[in-house]
Amino acid sequence: MQMETAADKKPTNNKLSLAASLKRKAGSLASRVFKMIFKFSGKLPVKKDVVIFESFLGKQYSCNPRAIYEYLKENHPEYNMIWSVDKRYSKEFDERGIPYYRRLSLKWMLNVPRAAVWVSNSRMPLWIPKPEHTVYLQTWHGTPLKKLAADMKEVHMPGTETDKYKKNFIAEASKWDNLISPNPYSTEIFSRAFQVPQEKIIESGYPRNDILYKGNTPEKIQEIKNRIGIPAGKKVILYAPTWRDDQFYSIGRYKFDLQLDLNQMKQELGDEYVVLLRLHYLIAEDLDLSPYEGFAYNLSKHGDINELYLISDLLVTDYSSVFFDFANLNRPMLFYVYDIDSYRDKLRGFYFDFESQSPGPLVKTTGELIQAIRGVEARGFEPDPFMEEFYNRFCSLEDGNASQRVVEKVFAPSKRESRMRG
Repeated sequence: MQMETAADKKPTNNKLSLAASLKRKAGSLASRVFKMIFKFSGKLPVKKDVVIFESFLGKQYSCNPRAIYEYLKENHPEYNMIWSVDKRYSKEFDERGIPYYRRLSLKWMLNVPRAAVWVSNSRMPLWIPKPEHTVYLQTWHGTPLKKLAADMKEVHMPGTETDKYKKNFIAEASKWDNLISPNPYSTEIFSRAFQVPQEKIIESGYPRNDILYKGNTPEKIQEIKNRIGIPAGKKVILYAPTWRDDQFYSIGRYKFDLQLDLNQMKQELGDEYVVLLRLHYLIAEDLDLSPYEGFAYNLSKHGDINELYLISDLLVTDYSSVFFDFANLNRPMLFYVYDIDSYRDKLRGFYFDFESQSPGPLVKTTGELIQAIRGVEARGFEPDPFMEEFYNRFCSLEDGNASQRVVEKVFAPSKRESRMRG
């Protein structure tokens, strides 16, 4: 099934070149302005208690930065913690009463360089210099299946040259003082792909997964279901696909054709199930699911995907790293990989043999997916037999205490003070 939109065509190469040129010029101007302000801010006193948080370019209150923020808030109230937020996504922060600076605003530029610690799960603009007194904690946002950064043979993102992309990525990674890794497998890949020395990597498990251990209770699950409005008595299927590098409207705005036949799924599964759709944050689609009201829910803008993991009986994904996190719940997973040949051989490539080592069946059509769901149902929603081996490889560090381990490593006063002294 394809959802048509008004912008249903890829931009031409000329349009992409123009967009890339304008973006470079804007970045160059912003760089000059920021460096002027940065030079001024550098003469002001360092704010030794200030920690700046950012998740997915300021679009969400989520992921590893959120988990670390909430742990610090509960256990270390001595810190003054402020979020960096894209103004288009500030509503949740306003509603929660979370302090923030509007990303790239004058106030942001005057205060971010004075902070003691930055915590981010994605890259900051390359033109932003990191002060010597600031500890930059890069949490990243997933266990890698698809090739990353220096390991990519070719970059298919719009307006992007492969060599320049790799060079810029590695330049940004060189600013990281610490990088969180969820497991030894990721540590090896991160070190090579990001060119980060292993001694800078904190192998702790992912803080964002702490809630999957501490919040996996009937009371918490029911509270989330009630808040979202999930009908009582229905099994929950979470569909969380990733984006495709070569399908886009413009730079940073990716297209996604929903290949699921929701009509067929509703007809065959609607009496027993609901489907929650969670698109990647880079995908620009705003799906109209009104024809499937009461069966399919678009929760792409829901604050934190971990809440959706907790209430889901079954995960359907493709090549997204969500399945590494969902595995912590020891629940069944299915992989809807209608374009696996193209994705594997052309777009990204995989770090391991996904087809033989995935913790659940791979299917390519809606009919096959429905049949696989019935198979999961028949075995009582038990996970795939391969799950134990998969869990031991990728989730063995997870225990609900990753946030504590990271905080004790990065925020220890002696470490922070020694770095601030240079």
